[in-house]
Amino acid sequence: MDNSSYLQSFYDPYVYQTLQSVTGSQVTVQTTQGSVRGKLTNVLPDHIVVEMNNTPFFIRTQQIVWVFPSS
Repeated sequence: MDNSSYLQSFYDPYVYQTLQSVTGSQVTVQTTQGSVRGKLTNVLPDHIVVEMNNTPFFIRTQQIVWVFPSS
């Protein structure tokens, strides 16, 4: 098998469950590249969707440093 075409993905079930509990809320998400503030519209095992100014931001779960509900 060619390793260059192999994708390995991990997810933390605790982070996933916690993020699901705040779906629909305003959140601030700190990533390895900066922060995004908006409405958490969707949570999947490998990424989340935060909508800011009607623009969806797709953030890989592995890139999240911290999240907190905001107003």
